[in-house]
Amino acid sequence: MTFFKADGLAINFGGIKAVDGVTFEVKKGEIFTIIGPNGAGKTTIFNLVSRIYEASEGKLVFEDRDITRTPPHQIAKLGIARTFQNIELFEHATLLQNLLLARHAHKKSGFFGELLFTPGVRKMELEHREAVEKVIDFLDIQQYRDTYIVNLPYGVRKVTELARALCTDPKLLLLDEPSSGLNVEETADMAFWIQDIKNLLGVTVLMVEHDMSLVSAVSDRVLALNYGRMLAQGTAQEVQTHPEVVRAYLGG
Repeated sequence: MTFFKADGLAINFGGIKAVDGVTFEVKKGEIFTIIGPNGAGKTTIFNLVSRIYEASEGKLVFEDRDITRTPPHQIAKLGIARTFQNIELFEHATLLQNLLLARHAHKKSGFFGELLFTPGVRKMELEHREAVEKVIDFLDIQQYRDTYIVNLPYGVRKVTELARALCTDPKLLLLDEPSSGLNVEETADMAFWIQDIKNLLGVTVLMVEHDMSLVSAVSDRVLALNYGRMLAQGTAQEVQTHPEVVRAYLGG
């Protein structure tokens, strides 16, 4: 079974080809990382996978299903979740409320059931709360449960964004620069959590990242891009020492 594959993926913005014929496959149970200089097309690929953008060419396959034209609101229900490089949380809601919102993809009750708060709805709400509490415990953020996002330090907000994605019960987790803005200690914690997400939760990870120490610490395989095109693919060591990758980062 093909778990996830991008085949000949491309998108144009006017006369600019932001992603140009990118092909890669993510195996179930691995951490696959996309690297490259600014403007390489990394986040654009995430926007294509999560269906924020429409691909000009190519195909996206998830669990043997073509999702190239799947509506964006169906992506989370299929088991694909993502974080954002710029934190996208509801600042004037609590951490707990932000995480409960992520369970919306799993709601099955209708309007009248919600209105009357039937026994079935109450049971479902308890199940959602239990799922959220498990994520809170997993990421060790219990002390912030009832704190408004606007009052949280940046590092905790990054973890909250990760927690919200996990609350959708993903099979494939897209992490867009998870270490962005974090200090050395927080980045080490993030590496620990990413590995546990793979090893303990069994979630496959597709990551975009600039911090090469984090990339080397957690990645099973790495793809390097530049100007929307593929430069190299392999282990972190193989890709970082590839002449084209070195040239893209250092010039020459």
